[in-house]
Amino acid sequence: MPSLKIHPMKRHDFQEEIKELNLAYLMLAQHMLREDRETAMFRLGIGKEIADLIEGLSGAKLVRMASGQMLLPTFRFDDALLAGLVAGEGKSPATAGIHAAIVAAARPVKDLAKGEEEK
Repeated sequence: MPSLKIHPMKRHDFQEEIKELNLAYLMLAQHMLREDRETAMFRLGIGKEIADLIEGLSGAKLVRMASGQMLLPTFRFDDALLAGLVAGEGKSPATAGIHAAIVAAARPVKDLAKGEEEK
């Protein structure tokens, strides 16, 4: 009977990928905030204090913030209904995106710095 060799899995920490994603997110967020602050805050799901922080970051601080081990962009939703709608599930995939936007717009944006909700 042949013996099975078990090879240990290589652990990939995704650090470089996280840094690239964080940097792209922060650069996009900063650009969006400078172009149309209110719309950007809504689309990013962030409050005023976080918007102020991102908008005021220098290039060096932007890179430093992106280099952390935490993934900065987060899902704006935490339930299966909204996730499914964003993915195009539902009765009509053509209108699922619109339905998702309506559901998301009805929810308050949390200011992550204080944990308070904006109205």
